[in-house]
Amino acid sequence: MPPGAKREGTDVPVSEITPKSLYLGRREILGGALLLASPIVTALAMKSWIVPRRAVHQSKPLPVPVVTAASTAPSTTGAPFATGFFTDEARTPLADVTSYNNFYEFGLGKEDPQEAARGFVTRPWTLSVDGLVARPRVFDVDQLLRRFPLEERVYRLRCVEGWSMVIPWNGFPLAALLAEVAPLSSARYVEFTTLHDPERMPGQRRDVLDWPYREGLRLDEAMHPLTLLALGLYGEVLPNQNGAPVRLVVPWKYGFKSAKSIVRIRLTDTEPPTAWSVAAPEEYGFYSNVNPDVSHPRWSQATERRIGEFGRRRTQRYNGYGEQVAQLYAGMDLVRNF
Repeated sequence: MPPGAKREGTDVPVSEITPKSLYLGRREILGGALLLASPIVTALAMKSWIVPRRAVHQSKPLPVPVVTAASTAPSTTGAPFATGFFTDEARTPLADVTSYNNFYEFGLGKEDPQEAARGFVTRPWTLSVDGLVARPRVFDVDQLLRRFPLEERVYRLRCVEGWSMVIPWNGFPLAALLAEVAPLSSARYVEFTTLHDPERMPGQRRDVLDWPYREGLRLDEAMHPLTLLALGLYGEVLPNQNGAPVRLVVPWKYGFKSAKSIVRIRLTDTEPPTAWSVAAPEEYGFYSNVNPDVSHPRWSQATERRIGEFGRRRTQRYNGYGEQVAQLYAGMDLVRNF
């Protein structure tokens, strides 16, 4: 089912439905809390309903230094996009970031990818960059780590389903990679393609989407300073379930626009078809900028659920990055071009 698809007779997305066994366990916790008649204990117990189930995470530090947001903040004061590179909002715990994922190549449930991707091999891995470029290249992922200095970018992540996180990504601007291949003047769009290997990605054995997963950006969006190619998070090698070994991060768009486990980047003069816009064009547009005023056909986008918090918060236009990116869409009808 597409992101947020709902089971008949309910207004809750299938991906958000709590398994029966987990529900019964949490009901027992809540029952005990209520017997204690303590508002504080009851509130804490209720909060557990909205926190993903934690998983044991094995740390694997990045093999290269990372320039952190804290160390770059003083030197970037006054730079036009400096404030967009990091946020002082509370970071989502690593255990949640690595255990609550949409990655249909490894399963439809939030907790499926961490288990199904456990043995996913990401070495060797190459990334080809071609199409309307003067110097097409094929990069080994370890070559990327050596060639491009990694930065820490603490970005908000907003899922089209209505939940959000704050994640410290480790990567480099996509613009730096594109500069290496010299886009031709005829290039207008950038297409991203995920690995297609049903043996290694068992979710691709299901006809949920037209595999391989494809996404796209306009060239000016791809070249924007906020657009990141990530190879890690929290100072660690990117976990398999989060899109290892290299993924896209476009913080002002809904999360499904940030393609994972990328093997090809192609520049073109026409708008590329993308996975979800092909599957459900009336629900998932090419741009998919975060917009609280444009509802999904089946639910409102006005509020979101920050993972780890109780209650909901208001959604920010462009996910809070309007100062940096709004000029990209000047004069566009953001309802028609959703």
